[in-house]
Amino acid sequence: MNPVIEESWRHVLADEFNKEYFTKLKDFLIAEKSKYKVYPSGGKIFNAFNSTPFHKVKVVILGQDPYHGPGQAHGLCFSVPKGVQPPPSLVNIFKEIQSDLGIAVPSHGNLQEWANQGVLLLNATLTVRAHQAGSHQGKGWEQFTDAAMTKLSEQRKQIVFFLWGSYAQAKIKLIDTQKHFVLKAPHPSPLSSYRGFFGCKHFSQANAYLEKMGYDPINWCLD
Repeated sequence: MNPVIEESWRHVLADEFNKEYFTKLKDFLIAEKSKYKVYPSGGKIFNAFNSTPFHKVKVVILGQDPYHGPGQAHGLCFSVPKGVQPPPSLVNIFKEIQSDLGIAVPSHGNLQEWANQGVLLLNATLTVRAHQAGSHQGKGWEQFTDAAMTKLSEQRKQIVFFLWGSYAQAKIKLIDTQKHFVLKAPHPSPLSSYRGFFGCKHFSQANAYLEKMGYDPINWCLD
């Protein structure tokens, strides 16, 4: 697995590709793929980075690991390709957008249009074994994606970070909260969405901040 990753990210993360953990991660993935189905497909592993160049990131939404069902994962956290039924957490995200901004729930769950506008849809772990949630955690991906978060915090300013749930909120240690805008809420999953995700109004808050800082807001409406 030789990373095919967008040029600005390749430059920013160049040191990571040469570290021992990344070599071990590549070896692990080669072994996994020889025995199991792994999601997403190789060309989509770095989709979040390839869709949203480093210098264009306005918002970061952090997920944990990819969906592990057939056809679901395509390298953007919470997102599924068109034609695939949106999972419950994504449905709840759409419900909150509808409540917050009055935007109708879309007919599909592909968040590519957000990524194209500067929303980095980043899972902490970028691959998973089919039907086994969390199966690729602790293999090196977290070190890689933590490095990406750290570089954004250090080299950019005025980014909005959505940290939903305790796992994502633990990443606040990587973010300079004096330079960036952090929004925290419970996870949008059905198990926790009613504890404060619904009503968090993160989408309108993010746009208000971006406009205040002189940036174009995100159009959260999906065609």
